Amino acid sequence: MRVVIQRVSVASVKVDNDVISEIGLGYLVLLGIESDDTREDSNWLAGKIARLRIFSDGNDVMNKSIIDINGEIIVVSQFTLYASTKKGNRPSFIKAASTEVAIPLYENFVLQLEKELGKKIQTGKFGAMMDVALINDGPVTILIDSKKRE
Repeated sequence: MRVVIQRVSVASVKVDNDVISEIGLGYLVLLGIESDDTREDSNWLAGKIARLRIFSDGNDVMNKSIIDINGEIIVVSQFTLYASTKKGNRPSFIKAASTEVAIPLYENFVLQLEKELGKKIQTGKFGAMMDVALINDGPVTILIDSKKRE
């Protein structure tokens, strides 16, 4: 699994011009799922994100987690995180998981994040065309891949 985490002051997701998710201070998490990802990847990644310390403390040092600041999260499925541009100019998405594999892992990831944070996580709509809006706070953007674990 691959994520792009953006620390945001606000973020929202619209589907068919209807706002389906909206948060204040927190994370917009774009989640890509690969065909060989497992629940172990999902659980590890959720824990890592919950404990990631990228919010400022009183000394303006990134030392606080999303839990520490009682922040919010929106998770948006993003199969294009597994785009390959090795050949030609048209991306290939062959490494991205099929819907049958991706949906259960996506749902598990959201549930694990809810357990870690002790509250509801907002989401996009899996497979839908979405308008995602955000104000990146910092800007701070972090990439994590569950296969690399770095």
